[in-house]
Amino acid sequence: MSPTRLYSYYRSSCSWRVRIALALKGVDYEYVAVNLVRGGGEQHGQDYREKNPLAQVPTLEIDGARLTQSVAIIEYLDETRPTPPLLPDSAAERALVRSVVETINAGIQPLQNLGPLLRIGIIADNGEAEKIAWARHYISVGFDALERQLAPVSRGCVLGEQITIADLFLVPQVYNARRFGLDLAAYPTLSAIDARLADQPAFVAAHPERQPDYPERS
Repeated sequence: MSPTRLYSYYRSSCSWRVRIALALKGVDYEYVAVNLVRGGGEQHGQDYREKNPLAQVPTLEIDGARLTQSVAIIEYLDETRPTPPLLPDSAAERALVRSVVETINAGIQPLQNLGPLLRIGIIADNGEAEKIAWARHYISVGFDALERQLAPVSRGCVLGEQITIADLFLVPQVYNARRFGLDLAAYPTLSAIDARLADQPAFVAAHPERQPDYPERS
């Protein structure tokens, strides 16, 4: 059988989500670093574009297939390796989990991602300050909504006490919020979820500082 390989960047939140899922499912894999900033970004090289035409991470090679996009990858892992399950039993709860995933995946992370921030840095007069302000704004808009949505249903994780796909998306996004200097005092529920999961083995293993391409390790 062909080896399982994850093409990843240590600080990529999309890659981070998949790393957590792989750890939770007990999947061993080869880590292949793709530096998103060195030399204009290794993801733009022809060799990598043949693996991922959108020139993004992550890409996962597993079971003889090549998968892209973190939502699709995690759902594949949950369907092919159902223990532990990453979606709840009821349709209503699954819809809630997916709504949290989409809030982060479509409504927050892309707007504070590398591509938009690089563009803002080019067109803004005060590029670095504008990038930080932009990122904080869109993270706070999403976090305002998530805090209201999750306060009534969280009991340590996004939904009750079960780790779901939504938790895999929230933890990296909280990290990004801190990286951009967002005050998390207004988000006690999101902060509590992040703290609750911080010492879980799968989340520890997937953390950026544990990756082979983390600057102080490489």
